[in-house]
Amino acid sequence: MSTAVVVEAPGEHRLAAHEPVRPAAGEALVRVHAVGICGSDREVYQGNRPEGYVRYPLTPGHEWSGTVQEVGDGVPASLVGRKVVGEGFRNCQVCDRCHAGETTLCTAGYEETGFTQPGAMAATLTLPARLLHVLPDDADLTAAALLEPAACIAAAAIKANARPGERVAVVGTGTLGMFAVQFLAAGSPAELLVVGTRSDRAALSRDFGATDFRTRDQELPGDFDVVVETAGSASAARTAASLLRRGGRLVLTGIPAPGAEGLDPTDLVVRQLEVHTVFGAPPEAWAHTVRVFGAGLLNPLPLVTHELPLAEFPEAIELVGSGDPKVGKVLLRP
Repeated sequence: MSTAVVVEAPGEHRLAAHEPVRPAAGEALVRVHAVGICGSDREVYQGNRPEGYVRYPLTPGHEWSGTVQEVGDGVPASLVGRKVVGEGFRNCQVCDRCHAGETTLCTAGYEETGFTQPGAMAATLTLPARLLHVLPDDADLTAAALLEPAACIAAAAIKANARPGERVAVVGTGTLGMFAVQFLAAGSPAELLVVGTRSDRAALSRDFGATDFRTRDQELPGDFDVVVETAGSASAARTAASLLRRGGRLVLTGIPAPGAEGLDPTDLVVRQLEVHTVFGAPPEAWAHTVRVFGAGLLNPLPLVTHELPLAEFPEAIELVGSGDPKVGKVLLRP
């Protein structure tokens, strides 16, 4: 019998029998290979997700990979058997932001796989086929389960527009930070600094292309052209801004706790900093991520430290929040 994780309410979950949902017109049924857990899944389980950004009861899981098993009317039959990943935002496709390609800003309201719509912590997932991105036939599906966070960082890299020869930096050494290093390294920077709180990430940062690594308590250089922040704290955002030259470009991807003191607006204006933010990934970023992954320029596997069955969902959630430096990306395998 196939199963699914169901979070009934904050702190309450069960392993339920799962019946695949036959795809309607325009939909595809995907056999899930692996699903990643991130801090937002922990928020769902603990009840810390902001109001309007979760709907209980819920099957979580927005980071996933799998194989198309069946398609509905209007979907090319050639998709069956293909390895895929999929966008999470269920955009309306008709508002002005969607027409501009900014689907994460859809004005019809927030809907996302694994938060307000059934997610991938189940044997199968049925979703609109338009959200799928097809992978190469030889793609590693375990690695591909991390392409959702990678796509969010691809969105940051696109906004950063780092040019070859520029000095770039990444603040944060978690999954997002390590993806940022890989995306920025592919653009041939003159210098790529990584700043974090964990010195044990130095070797991996260099493996991914960093030229220097420092913890935040060390003396930090300045005058960087581009800085991407991935740590999700107000202090990390301030550190990121301090690294920039006048007129430099800052991209914030982390979400600090509510009420956190932010950047100094006087500093932003006087130094004429260009500030961008990222929440989710639009289609352009997803397509870029899949291309980079297919070209072998993105290697998610070293970030995976644990693979557990669905039945060990609570143990996986605890691992994600443990703070143990030996815990990297945690995957569930249906």
